[in-house]
Amino acid sequence: MTWHDLDQKGLPDGVTAVVNLTGQNVLDPTRRWTPGFKQNVWNSRINSASALAKAIEKSSGVQAFVNVSGVSLYQPSDKIYTEDDSGETYDFMSKLCIEWEKASNLPKDSSCRQVNVRSGVVIGRGGGMIASIQLPFWLGLGGPIGSGNQPLPWIHILDLCRLIQFAMENPNVSGPLNGVAPEIVTNEQFSKAYASALRRPAIFAVPEFVVDLLFGKERSVLLTTGAKVKPKKVLDLGFEYKYPTAKAACTAVVNKSDE
Repeated sequence: MTWHDLDQKGLPDGVTAVVNLTGQNVLDPTRRWTPGFKQNVWNSRINSASALAKAIEKSSGVQAFVNVSGVSLYQPSDKIYTEDDSGETYDFMSKLCIEWEKASNLPKDSSCRQVNVRSGVVIGRGGGMIASIQLPFWLGLGGPIGSGNQPLPWIHILDLCRLIQFAMENPNVSGPLNGVAPEIVTNEQFSKAYASALRRPAIFAVPEFVVDLLFGKERSVLLTTGAKVKPKKVLDLGFEYKYPTAKAACTAVVNKSDE
């Protein structure tokens, strides 16, 4: 169905759960960081979340609404963030994440459970970060970005899918969930784990100014900075990760066993 259909007809009968994964790919290297593209990034998240929230309000059968946002609302620092931290506005990406969650909010008296999964970098063979770095790492030309000391909040794609399913099916789950693996690693540590799985070196660091030139300063922060994020609430709820460490995730991706 189209967004127009959703606006005019509402959700189809029988829908009991809604998951929002929409959004323009921010790190599309083929798209320059122009005002128009920036607006597309914003509208594709805020408008879609708002439209789904309104449709759910008009529907009586939806029991769970899972909105997937990001961890950019946690400002890089020495602090380890958990779901008890609400985040703050400090740049474009953080403002986007905060407004994204606000747009998805249902009325407090809603009968529908709401969950906001704050996702880290998603690791999988089908695209995303791995698709971007696969060739240079395979050629032995891979390495960390900038100093490599910045934290890299991440999650394997299967664990993200399982976490979304867990949130939909478990009536005790509501509010924010940090969609990240329990192991906190730096960009350099992750690069070494991936290179090791490929049996390649990881010595060619990408200078930060190159990333800034390629993506623009406002979005390059997704690669050059990062926060330390723990999935405390996720673990307390009893969710079990299939790939809790970068080594396990990278090995599965390289060996094509992550299916």
